[in-house]
Amino acid sequence: MNLALIITFLCFCLCALLLTIYYQKLKKNKSPQTNAIFTEALNSMVRGEKSRTISLLKQVVKKDSGHVQAYLQLGNIIREENPEQAVKIHQSLTVRPNLKIDLLVDIHKSLAIDYETLGLNYKAKIEAEKILSIEKRNLWALAYLIKYSENEKEWDIAANLLKQLARITGKNNNDSLGKLEVYKGLEKFKDGHFDACKIFFLKAIKLAPDYPESYKYLGNVYAKTRDLVKAIDCWESYALIDSRNGYEIYSKIESALFDLGRYSEVENFYKRVLENDKENIQAIICLANVLEEKGERVEAISLLDNFLIDKESDVRTDLMKLKLLIPTSTPIELMQQIDFILEKTLGSKID
Repeated sequence: MNLALIITFLCFCLCALLLTIYYQKLKKNKSPQTNAIFTEALNSMVRGEKSRTISLLKQVVKKDSGHVQAYLQLGNIIREENPEQAVKIHQSLTVRPNLKIDLLVDIHKSLAIDYETLGLNYKAKIEAEKILSIEKRNLWALAYLIKYSENEKEWDIAANLLKQLARITGKNNNDSLGKLEVYKGLEKFKDGHFDACKIFFLKAIKLAPDYPESYKYLGNVYAKTRDLVKAIDCWESYALIDSRNGYEIYSKIESALFDLGRYSEVENFYKRVLENDKENIQAIICLANVLEEKGERVEAISLLDNFLIDKESDVRTDLMKLKLLIPTSTPIELMQQIDFILEKTLGSKID
């Protein structure tokens, strides 16, 4: 009887061993096949073949339900058309056991993007925080949380995250920190708390002397409190630092100088701007206008002509020149100038 039991037990063990060997062999045979299909899916994704990519990824997960990367990419690719389904796919991956850290980070990142696509920004924020709990130096999560904090006007949180980012990257984030101080100041400015907002703008300038917006808004504060001398100084700093957008405050500077009885200084202001940026068309046009108002029309035309030497003229300078020519030109000469401007604008000769 004991011998029969032993024989039965040995037979059972042999069957189990054979089944294990068969399963392992089947698994080995299947893995190269699924990996090949997955690689083909990635290539299709790169080529922008969306439908084919989805079809291939579905083949992979059908053959191998443990292929987490295939599920991850499947969720990512269907996100645009079906973000709710993408969430379900990615959520199901978070409970998989023994995931590598980099793969777990990718899953939570995909979930964050899913939620953001659905407009569920708070849930996206939670996923970004989970990433940082897994990988404290993750740059994507930090950048996302900074953006979220700024959108929610959580300036102090955003500042702390920026400092954390700077410690990791070794890069100076003073411009971004200065921007946050400007945002704080603007909130106080809207509420009419001019002394309070001035403190924030001054702090922004100290943090980031080359960040132009601080000077513009501080100038606006001084203008509100009728300290026009300081307002002009701030606005000029803005115009010189940000020559591309400085024209926004040209009229403010002219008005302030006029109110102070110092309109004669407007010409010098535009000359300083042009010393800083010789090709600033807005400043050239404004300076020409100032010269014309002083009765120096010839000098104004000369200024425009000198600018146009060896350059393709800008229609704005052409129109300014036309304005200057009106009092001294014949109708035929003016018509010729207008035709010239039209040809430039339309790109074809006018018969």
